[in-house]
Amino acid sequence: MNRQYRNKDEATDVLSFELPSERAKMAGDLAISAEIAAANAAELGHSTETELKILILHGLLHLAGYDHEADNGEMRARESELRMQLKLPDGLIERAHATTTKRPKANGGNLASRKGRRR
Repeated sequence: MNRQYRNKDEATDVLSFELPSERAKMAGDLAISAEIAAANAAELGHSTETELKILILHGLLHLAGYDHEADNGEMRARESELRMQLKLPDGLIERAHATTTKRPKANGGNLASRKGRRR
């Protein structure tokens, strides 16, 4: 899916697909790799359930219009605030910044989320 929608020839953990505005009753769809979520959870020392919650939160923020690649930290701040409320460990944005040189990608995957379709 990452290759098909983002022209990236590598696995990723979560993709967000926004729906056209005329279908406003739904924000869109999320595609989550259970395999990468489980590998990341094992590597990071928490449950797959916790990892799935982190991925869902990250994807939902993309569907809400946030874009950590272009928003000067707005998504990172909002994700951090929500993670604290939900008592979740570090999110994808923090991991991507902290691990780009320290830790390899899990299972060929990408520890940073990727949007399926850009705005």
